[in-house]
Amino acid sequence: QAQLVESGGGLVQPGGSLRLSCVTSVSIFSLYHMGWYRQAPGKQRELVAVITTAGGTNYAESVKGRFTISRDNAKNTVYLQMNSLKSEDTAVYYCNARASNTGITFWGQGTQVTISS
Repeated sequence: QAQLVESGGGLVQPGGSLRLSCVTSVSIFSLYHMGWYRQAPGKQRELVAVITTAGGTNYAESVKGRFTISRDNAKNTVYLQMNSLKSEDTAVYYCNARASNTGITFWGQGTQVTISS
């Protein structure tokens, strides 16, 4: 059973920035597609961004141009740089790892991001 540990959440004002990190204990991190999801109160969990084993990225329309996902295979870590934050970005953000060969999926425990003045 792998562990994913998110960090970097917090309270920021609209227009501010945060950088989320997710450190994993999955074996052979480079074989995992990594993603960030979020869940706002009363809403379903939604995809925010993904980065494939090859480094390809995909973003939700609502965050394109503001968020950037990246990975450091040497550190078993995926990042989410969030700029120009809006109140509607308020949510619990979850890290996700999906093995590219088996499809096995792991989730982190989540980190709270609150955008408020």
